[in-house]
Amino acid sequence: MTASEAKGVLEKAELKVTQQRIAVLLALQNREDHPTAETVYSVLQETNPGITLATVYKILDTLSTSGIINKVMTQEGIKRYDPIVENHGHIYCSNTNEIIDFYDEELNSLIHSFIAKKKLHNLRIKNVSLQICGDKVDPGKKIQIN
Repeated sequence: MTASEAKGVLEKAELKVTQQRIAVLLALQNREDHPTAETVYSVLQETNPGITLATVYKILDTLSTSGIINKVMTQEGIKRYDPIVENHGHIYCSNTNEIIDFYDEELNSLIHSFIAKKKLHNLRIKNVSLQICGDKVDPGKKIQIN
């Protein structure tokens, strides 16, 4: 994502376009590890030394509330952020703190079918999220999804 594209994303969400919001969005978009606000803040320190941790938190919350990014909670209650807003699940490894994106159309279809059968009234479902928690069996090996 470029700065111009980030500006367009903010405008489409009807958010005020600021250099700090663009910087935070770009810092998050270029990562694959579902960073914390503190991680985003440390990445931004080199190029944006005037930005504060409080500002990073506020911007990430605004982006999350606006649907531009997703907030992912760990078992310990730590907020992590995900630039991918398309419907997908997460696998959280509690002994390494890794969060891995998990895509499965069959599972999404089953969940949506299950919810449709329950005939929930007065509720419009916007998103279904699944988070699987576990421990890495061999910390030296990458978690694989087949």
